[in-house]
Amino acid sequence: MQKRVLLKRGKEESLLRFHPWIFSGAIASIEGTPDEGDVVDVYTYDGKWIAAGHIQVGSIAVRVLTFTQESIDKAFWQKKIAIAYKLRSDLGLTNRADHNIYRLIHGEGDNLPGLVVDVYGRTAVVQAHSVGMHCNRMDIAQAIVDVLGDKILSVYYKSETTLPYKAQADNSTGYIIGGHLNDVPLEYGLKLPVDWINGQKTGLFIDQRENRALLEKYSNGRSVLNMFCYTGGFSLAALRGGAKLVHSVDSSAKATELTIKGVKDNFPDDDRHKAFAEDAFKFLDNMKEKYDLIILDPPAFAKHRDALKRALIGYRRLNEKALEKIEPGGILFTFSCSQVVTKEQFRMAVFTAAAQAGRSVKILYQLHQPADHPINIFHPEGEYLKGLVLSVE
Repeated sequence: MQKRVLLKRGKEESLLRFHPWIFSGAIASIEGTPDEGDVVDVYTYDGKWIAAGHIQVGSIAVRVLTFTQESIDKAFWQKKIAIAYKLRSDLGLTNRADHNIYRLIHGEGDNLPGLVVDVYGRTAVVQAHSVGMHCNRMDIAQAIVDVLGDKILSVYYKSETTLPYKAQADNSTGYIIGGHLNDVPLEYGLKLPVDWINGQKTGLFIDQRENRALLEKYSNGRSVLNMFCYTGGFSLAALRGGAKLVHSVDSSAKATELTIKGVKDNFPDDDRHKAFAEDAFKFLDNMKEKYDLIILDPPAFAKHRDALKRALIGYRRLNEKALEKIEPGGILFTFSCSQVVTKEQFRMAVFTAAAQAGRSVKILYQLHQPADHPINIFHPEGEYLKGLVLSVE
């Protein structure tokens, strides 16, 4: 029996606008008893085919893979990955001697909702955010190798923290093609410490690449504080940019160890850098050093709408503390990666922080995610990274 989802009357409107999510409340009935992760065909209330996608348990009941009647087979995955790879090639990210890190697949942005693939040298790290993508992981891995050829020799699967917690799925991690390689991950010539086995996300926050390059241009002669440093990408950029000193802070000792390793790999015997494993708010309260460039790149304060109010308070408090402490003439790079926080809400939180800190502030740049993290125009929720570069008098 065909596995079908029948929508309620009027609930096809978002699909006619090519939005890739179908919420559980839009469904009238399900036929064919599909298992979670199966591909289902979606029909309007009057029986017209409209889309196909992965079915799952939760408020988002179907993640749409296609609005065209086609088979979801090996050829489908190869076609989608080839389109995504061409975009990254056109962006100049795939054939540089000094750069071998980029995002190959960015979920809804590449019309593959629930799938993230990051490339580090000749290793692709695959992360499933839906059971459907988990079920198709082997076909996806093989398609990556088929499309990229000898540019990818290993595929590592890492979804233990991203699959829905109620899913009855084997979320074991490991190499599903190839094995460990001795490639050096490079971002515009900097050797970045990447741990895709034990680190957060796929091992690195690639989405800050262009913002790190921008920071490098403002670092010369400055005293830099990199809060929530993780693996220290901003710290390395600041050091190469000629910073007078760079201090990296993260609550995780593992993160500060990776940062220290990155500094040693790129700037051996350089005494401009120190790392501190400490809570960010506590460090800002007690700091005695004077900084004229501060980076605030915290983890997501809100992962769902119920936490939005608390998140906005957190962003305000954090930015207020930094604005109170930064030296006159200083520059603040401040970010939010919370998807549920809009650009306007984040900007208002920073505006309130500046007012309460009593500082005169100018916006120099409004920052966002890079082009290899594309936003599907029909899925504005994909615009998650917001940033401001502020000049503080």
